[in-house]
Amino acid sequence: MAEEAKAKGNAAFSAGDYAGAVRHFTEAISLAPSNHVLYSNRSAAHASLQNYADALADAKKTVELKPDWSKGYSRLGAAHLGLNQIQDAIAAYKKGLEIDPNNEALKSGLADAQSAASRSRAVPPPSPFGDAFSGPEMWAKLTADPTTRMYLQQPDFLKMMQEIQTNPSSLNLYLKDQRVMQAFGVLLNVKFGAPNAGEDMEVPEADSPSPQPERKPEPAKKEKVPEPEPMEVSEEAKEAKERKAEAVKEKELGNAAYKKKEFETAIAHYTKAMDLDDEDISYLTNRAAVYLEMGKYEECIKDCDKAVERGRELRSDFKMIARALTRKGTALVKMAKCSKDYDPAIETFQKALTEHRNPDTLKKLNDAERAKKELEQKEYFDPKLADEEREKGNEYFKQQKYPEAVKHYTESLRRNPNDPKAYSNRAACYTKLGALPEGLKDAEKCIELDPTFSKGYTRKGAIQFFMKEYDKALETYQAGLKHDPQNQELLDGVRRCVEQLNKASRGDISPEELKERQAKAMQDPEIQNILSDPVMRQVLVDFQENPKAAQEHMKNPMVMDKIQKLVNAGIVQVR
Repeated sequence: MAEEAKAKGNAAFSAGDYAGAVRHFTEAISLAPSNHVLYSNRSAAHASLQNYADALADAKKTVELKPDWSKGYSRLGAAHLGLNQIQDAIAAYKKGLEIDPNNEALKSGLADAQSAASRSRAVPPPSPFGDAFSGPEMWAKLTADPTTRMYLQQPDFLKMMQEIQTNPSSLNLYLKDQRVMQAFGVLLNVKFGAPNAGEDMEVPEADSPSPQPERKPEPAKKEKVPEPEPMEVSEEAKEAKERKAEAVKEKELGNAAYKKKEFETAIAHYTKAMDLDDEDISYLTNRAAVYLEMGKYEECIKDCDKAVERGRELRSDFKMIARALTRKGTALVKMAKCSKDYDPAIETFQKALTEHRNPDTLKKLNDAERAKKELEQKEYFDPKLADEEREKGNEYFKQQKYPEAVKHYTESLRRNPNDPKAYSNRAACYTKLGALPEGLKDAEKCIELDPTFSKGYTRKGAIQFFMKEYDKALETYQAGLKHDPQNQELLDGVRRCVEQLNKASRGDISPEELKERQAKAMQDPEIQNILSDPVMRQVLVDFQENPKAAQEHMKNPMVMDKIQKLVNAGIVQVR
């Protein structure tokens, strides 16, 4: 039950339903309070909801239960960082790296925490351009310019500009943000050529961000704004502008070469673009895409790591950071086919999703998790050990120790999930334990794997009989007799079902049993469909009020088949 609740929590988390994930993980914890993975998962869900205090409490519990598990310290560091407890976060990440020095999630988390620490220590000097950001004129200018008008639809840009307007000295914190620099140029009437940092070429492994709804900026006040005096641009600024323009040209040449599969040429152009302008991480991510296409996965990963590190320094768009992480994860998946280790790729995709929840990234994460599970099942597959576990289960079954028998049959199926005998035996155990739905599921799986195996039909028919679904049990026994006509268990099952069905049709059952059977039948979708069918409703009326019409209905085999089902269910009695 705990595993089922955990699986529901994981599914909710993957779907972005973090509140639902918290509920399911909480349910799982109540069933398995010593499972450290459950606390770790709930910590991640709390962190996604920005409930960092709760995330911290769960992370501490994770580390307490499993102090040698590196992921617990990753959760701990993330929670501390969310609470702006930077030094505690650094300590947690370092502790985790002592356990697992090659853990990419811990390395990345430590870099984030150290970057935050350096920013908190920096004391920005007063800005000499404070007047440019004061008054309503600032918003009017930004709205009038076609370039900065687009930025006004971005919440993070609005927040930065509002902070600069309130405290002009904070401008120094955002000088590396290309949008702020573009706005700065507009406000000073100096046109900087802003590079297209958010652009990236289309590649097979690239992730395109999901479209965001357009939000119109607040209308600017209609005031006549005096034009400022033109400001002389320095030679250094002109040179920087020219270098950026040249970098964009190199990027376009690289994109063209990539489309022609001229990978070495594309790399040369992207590298030159990076030399000209190190404030646009799309050059790095594009070169990483080329390395990925060439199968040079180590080089791809290095470029992605550089893009993430540099992007954080420049406060680049979170979608660009997510793209770099997704591309790195894709390279790690390619490498996992040889190393058989999908964990680094899974962790990288999860980190990308915390930056930007892109459906393509989520699909890649699900594919990686599925590949990991299939690999684990393949490596665990051992028919010989499966037979040994099944025999152990048989011994416990003979001793009437059914829970122990279920445990060994389950292990047998983990070793060989295609063994119909193990499913049949476990179905028998579940029947003895009264777990009829679980037993029915195993019996059906047994028949699916081997439709000629008689035991599957006897197990399924017996369970349906115990559930008082006599018509369904009869169908099951009859299906088994098609493969084994002389099987005595199947023949006895048919006889018992016919006796029960005849009792119902004659009314030879107690009112309590009849009421119970009718109530159960009314929950059957097939019975509900028959009773809701207007034709069948008229047929039932004719059987009571119009004998001549009823005789005509008896000639229709489909109608008679439905009438028989109602009789078997106890809904209709024949007297």
